[in-house]
Amino acid sequence: MHTHQPTGNAARELVQRMGEAANNFLAALSTDQRAKAQLDFADELERTAWHYFPILRKGLPLGEMDRPQERLAQRLLATGLSREGWVTTTTIMGLERTLDGIEGWTAMPDWWRDANFYFVTIFGQPDGKQPWGWRFDGHHVCLNYTIVDGQIVAPTPTFFGSNPADSDLLGKYSIRPLAGIEDLARQLIHDLSAEQRAIAMLSPKAPNDIVTLNRPYTVDKSIPAPMDGVDDPPSVRAQYPAIERAMATQGLTLADFAPLRYTEQAKGIAVTSMNNAQREILMALIGDYIKRMPEELAAIEMGKLEAQGLDNLHFAWAGGLERRQPHYYRIQAPRFLVEYDNTQNGANHIHSVWRDPLDDFGANLIAQHYASSDHH
Repeated sequence: MHTHQPTGNAARELVQRMGEAANNFLAALSTDQRAKAQLDFADELERTAWHYFPILRKGLPLGEMDRPQERLAQRLLATGLSREGWVTTTTIMGLERTLDGIEGWTAMPDWWRDANFYFVTIFGQPDGKQPWGWRFDGHHVCLNYTIVDGQIVAPTPTFFGSNPADSDLLGKYSIRPLAGIEDLARQLIHDLSAEQRAIAMLSPKAPNDIVTLNRPYTVDKSIPAPMDGVDDPPSVRAQYPAIERAMATQGLTLADFAPLRYTEQAKGIAVTSMNNAQREILMALIGDYIKRMPEELAAIEMGKLEAQGLDNLHFAWAGGLERRQPHYYRIQAPRFLVEYDNTQNGANHIHSVWRDPLDDFGANLIAQHYASSDHH
């Protein structure tokens, strides 16, 4: 299996910035805070746990930091994002206060809608000698970075959501932190011919959530609900009640998920069946996911996708074609997966994830590192 390894001064400097920011953050913490913030890299169950619901998780929340510590946490977060990605992230976090007001300040427990309820976790020692990583997660934001041999960065899974997805401002304006990934995908599905659209369309019903959920690694034949024969980890089981409520609210049954299952064999229309204009829209859409990363990393990730062959890409859709109609789409290649759904709260609540089906959390890179080292 080909594994891309970031090279060049820019990539090494990015990893160095991450390490310095992580170390500066840890150095500013008390002993008790550090015990929460820094966990063992070998704790794979926790290291591969990720969430996008507002639930308690391990790590140190922003709300338990003083202002200087929080600024150091934000500096670490910023090393993992482009300027545009940073603005998107902080806007999503700020919308927690908007959502709290929309819900009449009745969310229980009250920290469910708290812009300070985002957690920072460092796995291992950020010294470049052994694999280490860091996670920033909370409601609708989850960043995961894995760093090996001081130079290999695995940035997936990466999750961004928004509720509300569209918030009115005065006049004709609104806040839409994920506007690009909604509008470009809709532009593409509308640009397809009737024959192309029939291939791309998986189902007239959109799923209640991203189909792979927050499982640590992609599971073939996944559905956005508990699966027979799959023993989900606690991080996934914790979401079952909300998943079941969403299914009931949207009138979905397990039978509705049959055409929507995630499979290793990509579904939908192949990019080779698109014209040049359609391919350009698809690549712009993919760019909106990848370019949330720092410029150095975005260039590497786009290069990886191109090296693996853009002709492997497929685009699939489910649900309605217009705004505020529940809808879902998927972009898939062997080493690239994007899922997006907008079905809840009157189709004004977006979930989106970017994954590497074969190497989330740098699984292959870590195995190669230990196989080539004296570590046992």
